[in-house]
Amino acid sequence: MTQGGAARRTVLGAAVLAAGTGITGLAAGSASAAGDGHGDGHGGGDGGFRDLPYPTVIGHRGASGYRPEHTLGSYRLALDLGADVIEQDLVPTRDGQLVCRHENEIGGTTDVADHPEFATRRTTKTVDGVSVTGWFTEDFTLAELRTLRAKERIPAVRQRNTLYDGQWAVPTFEEVLRWADREGRRRGRRVWLHVETKHPTYFRGLGLGLEDPLAKLLRRYGRDGRNAAVFLQSFEPSSIQRLSRLVSAPRVVLLSAAGTRPWDFEVAKDPRTVADLVKPEGLKWIAGFAQGIGPTMDLILPRDAAGGLGAPTTLVKDAHARGLLLHPYTARNENSFLPAEYRKGTDPTAYGNALAAFRTYFEQGIDGIFTDNPDTGLLAAEAFRPGRRPVNR
Repeated sequence: MTQGGAARRTVLGAAVLAAGTGITGLAAGSASAAGDGHGDGHGGGDGGFRDLPYPTVIGHRGASGYRPEHTLGSYRLALDLGADVIEQDLVPTRDGQLVCRHENEIGGTTDVADHPEFATRRTTKTVDGVSVTGWFTEDFTLAELRTLRAKERIPAVRQRNTLYDGQWAVPTFEEVLRWADREGRRRGRRVWLHVETKHPTYFRGLGLGLEDPLAKLLRRYGRDGRNAAVFLQSFEPSSIQRLSRLVSAPRVVLLSAAGTRPWDFEVAKDPRTVADLVKPEGLKWIAGFAQGIGPTMDLILPRDAAGGLGAPTTLVKDAHARGLLLHPYTARNENSFLPAEYRKGTDPTAYGNALAAFRTYFEQGIDGIFTDNPDTGLLAAEAFRPGRRPVNR
């Protein structure tokens, strides 16, 4: 399969018929990599991320609108639906193995509560300043974690996804890398990944730093070069800075709500907020060690008190002026996640006019988007591929 429009339209048609240390103390440059990212499907090839389809559609935790998130089933379906890139979130086990979970608390995404042998592991912890009660990956060895099965995280919204509860285990990141290589060979194209380090300062404090083992795996599987088929992302800029010293793969700084501060900023007593980082000087600073930003969509299209869209900000223009791509998050089909003007009816779990919402997002000139529903995103993206550029680009 190629990445061209004709092949994607074929896929879509079938789918429709059937988704640390202080912040300033780390160097900003790229380290030399063990390889340049060229090779045999391990993230190789002649093109880097600039050769991805525009706008790029990123399967958020796979096709999590249709399968339990961060399972091989969710990742595989995202590829089947035509997603250009597949996202993984990484957290460690007690023995330092990287596994794919959105959070280290796994009571909501696995059947751990049904295992009496782990009942005493339930506890309350403070993670990035927030009190959380449940079961945590850092309290389990990989062998113990392998006895669990994944389940749907938001069953009240996605009841149909519960059909697949228990079908898949929690994958390690190394298993995903091997899977991606196999899928790349089978499909005749590179399988791009978008990999997030979760709570890196918290885990570093436990002696379970994420960046070194992640870089080791990337080097082992040839995804460490500047043209490697992987993005590295984090809400903590210092984690991206650390990764920039270890590998040359493209890097993205994630940005939450304007008034928030990254947790590593909190720890380092850095007074800047996300509102500072999206200003021209903040974007210039990010461009010193990253190739892109992943802002919440509200930083591009703010919502008013009623949940409707307001006037666009200048973030797209300002980021592009500094050579940064934008991969905002997260577009979904359900009314509860859509801007007010794109909702249909009063059922929050029903689908709204998601195609129109996606098109509005793409019209802002963004380079890609995270979505739980890759087929919806790709269908909307077809109007912008190839040749056409949105009005704000």
